[in-house]
Amino acid sequence: MYGLINIGFGNVVAGDRVIAIVNPESSPLKRMKDEAKLEGKLIDATYGRKTRSIIITDSNHIILSAIQPETIAQRFMENFYEIERVLRETKK
Repeated sequence: MYGLINIGFGNVVAGDRVIAIVNPESSPLKRMKDEAKLEGKLIDATYGRKTRSIIITDSNHIILSAIQPETIAQRFMENFYEIERVLRETKK
């Protein structure tokens, strides 16, 4: 119900598949990123910029983004409210 969420540089992720958007600075998340790379489940959408957020999906894919987690979360909420608004208008 979240639609596609812009995660920077024209890249989008299916909002319904996202489990978490986290800051990449902790050691466990760095290990998770390394494991995903070994498993072929790492998607780097930073375009060479500093990783500012890690997006974890329900398929255990790890997506790196150069956008702050707060910004991505705000985009999630904007999409959610827009979809709700459209659904309400459709029901009228």
